[in-house]
Amino acid sequence: MTYSPPLAPSGSVLGNIPVVDMRDWVDGDERVRAHFIQVVGDALREYGFLRLRGHSVMPSLIEPAYAAARAFFSLSEDDKSDYFVAGGGGERGYTPFGSEHAKDMPTPDLKEFWHTGRELSSLHPLHTVYPPNLWPVEVPEFKARMLDLYNALEAVAMDMLEVIARYLGEAPDSLSSIARDGNSILRALHYPPLHNVSVVEGAVRAAAHEDINLITLLITSSHSGLEILRRDGEWMAVNAEPGEILMDSGDMLGRVTNRVLDATTHRVVNPSEDRSERFSMPFFVHPRPEAILRVFDSCRGSDFPEPEPDITGYAFLRERLVEIGLA
Repeated sequence: MTYSPPLAPSGSVLGNIPVVDMRDWVDGDERVRAHFIQVVGDALREYGFLRLRGHSVMPSLIEPAYAAARAFFSLSEDDKSDYFVAGGGGERGYTPFGSEHAKDMPTPDLKEFWHTGRELSSLHPLHTVYPPNLWPVEVPEFKARMLDLYNALEAVAMDMLEVIARYLGEAPDSLSSIARDGNSILRALHYPPLHNVSVVEGAVRAAAHEDINLITLLITSSHSGLEILRRDGEWMAVNAEPGEILMDSGDMLGRVTNRVLDATTHRVVNPSEDRSERFSMPFFVHPRPEAILRVFDSCRGSDFPEPEPDITGYAFLRERLVEIGLA
């Protein structure tokens, strides 16, 4: 893929994944912002992934959140299990090791995780719609650190949804409006060292899958292992530099763009050194449950496939949770 000569740092390609600088969007003039929009859209179209630098999610938010996650996952299995909600679809709290599997995969992934959702006041109309967050009493700083990171990542996500909408020629708020007050999730992931766990033959840390949601923001994680399936069918290792955010498009974005900006298959492979553990913190950007996922007008017509029917965010999510064993 060939990009126009950059008007700003955004647009360079490192490790085959385009890099953009959020300062070009926040502070750039009209030409710089237009170039930023083009690079973001083209990157998602070609790779489904890109790297964000110059964003507002500071290390002072990231590092304490990782420390809180490590503290929680170091608790005993009995203590962690106190925060597992049976029948809750893994929407909030703790999901034990070996619970989730990729679509059409018989073996579970080698991971455990915690979900933090939106924190709403009792007066908010969605207060009774979303399940309440759980907070581990053993890690008293956990709540503040996770919510601070959640809010910072959401601010970046809303900007990027506007960028994507502009790339498609849609109204600037056409994506951000359905994600406002959405059921977005901050997932704290722990992939234990493999010598400490029972591994089923063929199991990997995260089997090949696509994300369910609109977009995902993944802050720098410990150790490597993330690979994406390129459009040419080859697997490619992906690493972000310290301080960068990896962003990818999910199935919901693929649905409303009629696969113009489709989800990219990715996986987390087992390390060659089985003593290494891995922590990761993706932020999954979801619409509100009642929001309608409808193919954009800009992605309809004789040059496009027949659009899939409208579906609510809730119905789409439930279908996928069943497929991955969480509902």
